[in-house]
Order: sequence, then structure tokens, then C-alpha cells
Amino acid sequence: MHIHTLQKWQHRHRYNIEDGHGERNTRRVIVLTLSMMIIEIIAGYMFGSMALLADGWHMGTHAVALSITAFAYFYARKHSDNPNYSFGTGKVGVLGGFTSAVVLAVIALLIGVESIQRLVSPLPIRFNEAIIVAFVGLAVNVISAFLLQGKHQHHHEHQAHDHGHTKKFRDHNLRAAYFHVLADALTSLLAIIALFTGKAFGWIWMDPIMGIVGALIISRWAYGLLVDSGKVLLDRDVNPEAIAEIRSLIEADSDNRVADLHVWRVGTHHLSAIVSIVTHYPKSPDHYKKLLADYDEIVHVTVEVNPCESDPCLVDPQTP
Repeated sequence: MHIHTLQKWQHRHRYNIEDGHGERNTRRVIVLTLSMMIIEIIAGYMFGSMALLADGWHMGTHAVALSITAFAYFYARKHSDNPNYSFGTGKVGVLGGFTSAVVLAVIALLIGVESIQRLVSPLPIRFNEAIIVAFVGLAVNVISAFLLQGKHQHHHEHQAHDHGHTKKFRDHNLRAAYFHVLADALTSLLAIIALFTGKAFGWIWMDPIMGIVGALIISRWAYGLLVDSGKVLLDRDVNPEAIAEIRSLIEADSDNRVADLHVWRVGTHHLSAIVSIVTHYPKSPDHYKKLLADYDEIVHVTVEVNPCESDPCLVDPQTP
């Protein structure tokens, strides 16, 4: 299949291609996760710890989710100049984040079900060995979280009225990977608490209880990520106040009226806009684009200018 090569004068849509640091660190975390998964699953079966076994199995599913993250980076980069993607591949990472959130929710469900089964039918636990493995797992998760935390990308969303900026974690793909690692760290920490209390007080039931607690917390993270990434995929992620301010900036010039306005996200830090304007004093599209020059995020603007045929509402001071 022939892929059209963009010329220098054509508009490019490379809105979500990062420097590769996040992709490389995600791959490193996958290797760490797979290694620890094998250790914890074997140790969980040998030592009888449900919290440890649950941590090991869901680390395997996290490795799958992290692979989704890495693939999304690779795919977005590979197809960044493919004209079949009308506004670039910026949403590939968001789709990867949404998919990872679904996996995260399934993980929480599986951990909860298995923990309830162990609560009903408890098994003996070899606490000393299980505690050692749980600490090793926690250390691996902390290292993995550090690798992903280092490249957290923030989005500065233009706010209405005060023109302030509010930091918000917008790379949903990397955010999904980070949440998976946090879930690993959480279950390792809960396993340690359960194993210590079980050893000290004989509370074997704490092991599955911590599994249930972990499942509930992970479910909350999964829900938040599903909501945030789903908003981007459905083009309802942009602050309504920002849209209102864009409208007011255009209508404050001459007698312009915005007949139609669409603003949506095409990348982690990038917005696209289509503006349809009705005015008695039409000017070139560049004039209206300059009115939005303060919005650095808006990287792709399409302007439609419609002359109004009725009597002017006011006299344009720029018109002789």
C-alpha cells in the first residue's frame, strides 16, 4: 500500500511523540515485573501465602498491561506521519491507557474473588520465607515506580478568568503504567502487613483481608483512569470554561459571532479547534487565529468565515 509522503509545506500532526524516555523505561519495568512475577508465584505456592500469590499473579497481568503501554508508544511513533490518521496518533496512548485500565479492573476482581475463597478456606502460611519475598517484591516495585515517575508529563490547561495554569497528569498511557506499578507496590505492602500480623498474632485471616483491601483500592484507580481516558476518547476532555473563553475572545473582536465551535484533544498537550464565524466585516482566517495566539495548546485551527448579509450591528472601527 502506498503511503503519501508529506511535503515540507504540508501541515504535520505529530502531537504526541515523546522523546522515547518513557517507552524505554516502560520496557525496563516490564523486565523487572516479569522477573518478580516468577519469584512471587513460586514463593506463594511454596509458602502458602495468598497475599504473595495474588501479588505474583497480578504482576503477570500488569506485565501484559505494561506491554500495552510500550506497544502504544511504539505504534504512535511508527505511524506518526501516516496520513490515514487525520489528526495524528496522539490518541493511541490514550487508548492504551483505557485498555490498561480495563486490565487493572479485571486484576482487582480476580484478587478479590481469590481472597474471599482463601478467607472461607484458609491455608497454612510459611511466614518467614513469604515475608522475605514480599520485601523483595516491594523493592522492585519502588524502583519501577521511580523509573516511571521520573517522566511524568504534565498538561497546563488554560483556565478562564485568571489565565492561570493547573498541572494535570495527561499522559494516560504512562499514567496507566504508573498505576499498575503502584498497584504492585500496594499489594506487596499489604502482603507484608498481613504476613507480619499473621506471624505475630496468629491472624491468618489478615492475609486474604489485605487481598480484599488491595482489590478495592486498585478498583478505585482503575475507575479513575477509565473515566479520564474515556473523556479524551469521547472528545469531552476540554474544560468548558476554556471553550467559553475561546468563544469570548473571538466575539470580542468586531461584531464576530461564533456560530459553531469544536475543541478537542489530539495529544497529551495539544488541542485542535474548528471555528465557524458569522460577521459583517469578514477578515482572513489568519486574523482570527491570531486572536487565539495565547493558547499554546491549540496547534491545529480551522476557521470558517461567513459574511452576514443583514444590516451591521455596529460600525467596525477598522473599516473606512
